[in-house]
This record gives sequence, C-alpha cells and structure tokens, in this order.
Amino acid sequence: MDQNRTPLIDAILAFEHRHVSYFNVPSHRAERGAGKKIRELLGDRVFAADLTETDGTDDLHAAEGPILEAQELAAQLFGSDECRFLVNGTTCGNEAMILASVREGEKILVARNAHKSAWAGLQLAGAVPVWLIPRYDRTFRVFCGIDAEEVERALASDPDIRAVFLASPTYYGVSSDLRAIADVCHRHHCALLVDEAHGTHFYFDRRFPAGAVAAGADLTAMSMHKTGGSLTQSSLLHRCGRRVDPDRLSDCLKMVQSSSPSYLLMASLDGARHDLAANGSKKMERAIRLADAARDGLLKIPGVRVLGGRDFRTEAGERQDPLRVVFSAISRGISGIALQEALFARNVTTEMADPCNVVAIVTDGNTEEDIRNLVSGVEAIVMKTGGGAGPAADPVGLTLPAFPADPVGPAVPVFPADPETVLTPRQAMNGETRQVPFDQAAGRVAGEMIAPYPPGIPAVCPGERITTEILDYLRCVRAAGGRFHGPADPKLCTIRVIA
Repeated sequence: MDQNRTPLIDAILAFEHRHVSYFNVPSHRAERGAGKKIRELLGDRVFAADLTETDGTDDLHAAEGPILEAQELAAQLFGSDECRFLVNGTTCGNEAMILASVREGEKILVARNAHKSAWAGLQLAGAVPVWLIPRYDRTFRVFCGIDAEEVERALASDPDIRAVFLASPTYYGVSSDLRAIADVCHRHHCALLVDEAHGTHFYFDRRFPAGAVAAGADLTAMSMHKTGGSLTQSSLLHRCGRRVDPDRLSDCLKMVQSSSPSYLLMASLDGARHDLAANGSKKMERAIRLADAARDGLLKIPGVRVLGGRDFRTEAGERQDPLRVVFSAISRGISGIALQEALFARNVTTEMADPCNVVAIVTDGNTEEDIRNLVSGVEAIVMKTGGGAGPAADPVGLTLPAFPADPVGPAVPVFPADPETVLTPRQAMNGETRQVPFDQAAGRVAGEMIAPYPPGIPAVCPGERITTEILDYLRCVRAAGGRFHGPADPKLCTIRVIA
C-alpha cells in the first residue's frame, strides 16, 4: 500500500468541497452554528472537518471505505495483521483486549503496575486476575519490567490462566523483554496483551526497545497521541495472529467505543501515520539528540539522578526509553512533586511527578531552548533549596519503618505489597459499600480503587483487603501533595469499604 496516501483526510476534504446542504449531526453546520468563543480558540476549519457517518466518510464500526484503508495503512506501517482506530484512547483498547481474551470466571495474569483501565476490563469481563509483581527499583522507587521467568513460573503453576496483560514501556519508560515473554505465553497457549500506551515511537529507531507488535504480542494498544503526533484521545489497537478471535474483538470494541466516533480524532490518526511513515526516522533522530542533551545536563547537577543514566539501562539491566527523562533530587531533600511545582513556577512543565521523581517526555517538537530551560531550572532549584527548608523542600517528613536496602530513607515508603484478594473485581463492583474514616480502614475490604495519579497504578483495588502498609503509603503520598483517582473522597479523609 502507498504510505503517501491519507484516505480519511482526503475523504473529509472531498466532502467539504461538495458544499452539501447538511442535515446530519453534529448541529454546528461547520462554523455557521458554532459559538463565538470556541471559534476564537479553534478557528473555523476544525468545524468543517467535524463530520459524522455520511456518504463518502465511512463508518468506524463497519469500515469498508476510507477508514478501512487508513487502518490498513497503519497496520502495514507497524507490522500488524489488523489495526483498529480507537477514539476513546488506549483505555478502551485495554478494556477491549481483556474482554476479547477472557470470559467470566476465567483467569488472566496481570502485572500489578498495569494502568487502572485494566481493572475496568476485569470488571467488564468478569475475569479473575492473578497478579504478577514487576521488578522494583529501590533507588528511584519505580516499578520496572516483568521478568519472563516469573511469567513462566506463573503459567506453569496455573494452567487455567488464559492470557497475560502487561504494560511496556511503563510510565517511567522501562521496557520488559517482550520477545521472551511472548515465547513463554505462546508455549502455554496464552495470548499476550500489551498496553503500549507510551511506546508508539519505538518502531522508528533501532535505539529504542523493541515494540510489542514486532516482539510477538497478540494484541497491542498504543497511544498515538502520546508519542506519535495525533490528537489527544486517539489510539491504535493492533492484532497479530488469531489467538484472539477477530470477530469477538470487533464486538468488544463496539461495547467500549463511542457509536459517534470523532472524525477529527480519526483524521489525526491518518495524518500522524502519514507523517511517521514519511519522517519517523528524522523525527526520532532529533528527539533523541534533544533528550541526550537533557540527560547530560541533568547528570552534571550535584545530587540529581537520572533513571537509566547515559546507557538507558536500569540497575536491573532493563532497557529504558531514551526519550523518557526521569530524574530525582530526593537525595537533596527535594521531593518529585515539589520539584515539579518549582519548575512550573519557572514556566517549565513536565509530564508527571511522584514523591521521588519527575518525568519529562522529549519529542522532536521540543527545542534546544526547552532543554536549556529544563536543565537550568532544575539546577537553580537544587542549588537554592536542596537540603534546606525552602519552598521546594520535601514536605513529607513522616516517620515510617525503614525498608531493607533502601537508599532513599524512610520518609517515602515503597509501593505496598500485593494485598489479599477477598472478592473478584465484578463481585466487588456489585457489593454494597460504606465510607469509613481513613485511619479505621485497615483490615477492611476495599470498595473502591485508590490509585495515586499519575501514574494511575492502584495501591488497592475493590475486593482487596486494606493493610496498614497500604494506608502508610497513601498517607505519605497525600502528605507529599499527590492526587488520587478512584476514591469518592479525593482527599482520602474517608475510604469506601465493602459493607
């Protein structure tokens, strides 16, 4: 197929040039019915492209024209057997992958650091999770990759497991050995499902870890909008082979995707694919050069650590995304959250922060000035406030038990251990709940997910028993200014438990 084509964009332009009398939704009739303020923000052209399923524009849920061709071009570019456009983000891709792979009561091996959307997939499917604990980097306090040997042990010990779900790369850019894991899964007749939300760019430069599609994953969800250049909320779902039934996958996508898909999002996928096909290598070359400058500059600042260092390897030897610059000044008494806030005061924004680290994502759209501002901003903050009680100093100050071989100290606890599962995700979802004070929740069964955000990884899920260790971790994140997704009380003064 000709990667120079943009079939969906061409179809939208062709429809616009016909100047039809329009009696479909949406109601704005191009810019004529749009409000003044939103037109000031977006201009007029965006409304002309905001179409629905009409003659010549195809239907996402029964694609046979330009949408189908655009999806086939994406499949060709990334090397999959089939590609489906996602307009509800990789969230719906993760849900669809789980729904299509396991049925009610069936077991699925799930990495504990999976995104919270995996939990929604478990609830929808009625599946039973068997948790897999990733390696943990105690220096940076982050979950890293999944060990293929651990997958082998889990599948060998429980032949009822039907699929394996994991995230690679992680939010911190750490990749698992997906080729080895895929081999293990397929020997045990399991499908490998990969949340590759942060790895779209891996396919365009050999210095990146292997992409999930190339490594043999059966289903891969990737966020084109995160590192591929499309609009926010637009993603791709790739299928390789037939371990997962293609028809069932289509049915599941209809459950979790809007019946009114945005043509703006789909056109952006078509356009981003075209740009990557034409310029992907050049874009990645520039991005890597900029990220290298950021890493080198940060590593020269006394007391600042960078995950992966200059060789993009964690302390366990796992590969780390060169464009994901994860840095910490916790040894200077500056929490990640405080450092992020201090950087924003200097007009530098970063992707996320946790109590220890800050994550910056570098793309070819960044400039040399951006890199200088990031490095000089961190240097100024560390030199001014590191180790002192200034505005960026670590606000945690809690006295918690020290953890073995923990170089950071007791102020910020490690992520809590895998708790006891009392109820399946669906049973917990259907259970009656009530709110109890935070300090009285130990020993109770959680009735809600509590996921420090970012990165959106649950510390406790509905149906799991809340432990003192979990409460200590949540208390520390809360004191450090962290936010939470899932709980009814975002301040965590109370927690919903199963009644």
